[in-house]
Amino acid sequence: MNFIHKIKTKEFWSYFVKIAIPFFIVVTLISLFINSWREIFALDFNSISKSNFSDGKWKNFWGMKLFISFFYGLYITNKNMK
Repeated sequence: MNFIHKIKTKEFWSYFVKIAIPFFIVVTLISLFINSWREIFALDFNSISKSNFSDGKWKNFWGMKLFISFFYGLYITNKNMK
C-alpha cells in the first residue's frame, strides 16, 4: 500500500496521533529544559516566559516543534504501517 492510500485511512491518523502528540510533548519539555533549566528549578515563570515566548518568540518556539512533530509522525506512521 502506498503513502497516498495510507493517509486516507482512519487507522493511519489514529497511529499518527499516538506518535506525534507524545513526541511533541517530549520535544517541548526537552527544549524548555535546555533553554531555561535554571529558571525552571527556581520556579521563575516570568523569566521562562520572557526568554521563550515574549516578543514573538512563541511563533518560532511552537512553530518549529509542530513542524518537526508533524513530519516525524507522518514518517514513523508510514514506516510502521503495512
